[in-house]
Amino acid sequence: MTDNARELVSAAESLLRPPSGTAGSLSPGVRARTAAMLLRLALDQGLDDFWHGVAPAMTRNAKHRMLCLEAYADRGTARRWRLTWSALSGVCHHRVPELPPVPAEIHARLLDVKALLEALGGAPAAVVVARTPAPGPSADRATAPAATPAAPPSRDPRARRPVPSPRPPGRGLVPPVVDGP
Repeated sequence: MTDNARELVSAAESLLRPPSGTAGSLSPGVRARTAAMLLRLALDQGLDDFWHGVAPAMTRNAKHRMLCLEAYADRGTARRWRLTWSALSGVCHHRVPELPPVPAEIHARLLDVKALLEALGGAPAAVVVARTPAPGPSADRATAPAATPAAPPSRDPRARRPVPSPRPPGRGLVPPVVDGP
């Protein structure tokens, strides 16, 4: 978790648990909605930091970075991230006929955000590009780069998958690397 995301989470936490004597200045619903906005910003910042380590161009595509997270992080983390982000987004939008959020509800989301930021804090496994001779009878053929994982593949479903190098812009999406059978 970066310092910026930490500051957003701690600001949200201080809004949810204000010091004595300051609770009367803002209603609990306003404090909870503001904390939800700060938590959603912290999630976005944490995801930006994650993509800076994987593919810096993904930080420009808000929708794509959420959709591609499952290919680069474990499935459970990606689903929890989408669920938490969606719940916080729903709370952030003010609708007149709805009641404001309860601080206890947002505090539960705060714990989810902390866990997700810690889960996304580690960088995925690095990929080493090696040159291998092309198959065939002719040895004078050009060699093609092949991506090989820096560490041996793990059978643990929670382990991160190797990350392919991104293609130049305009060349299509990079397909996710899937573990073998």
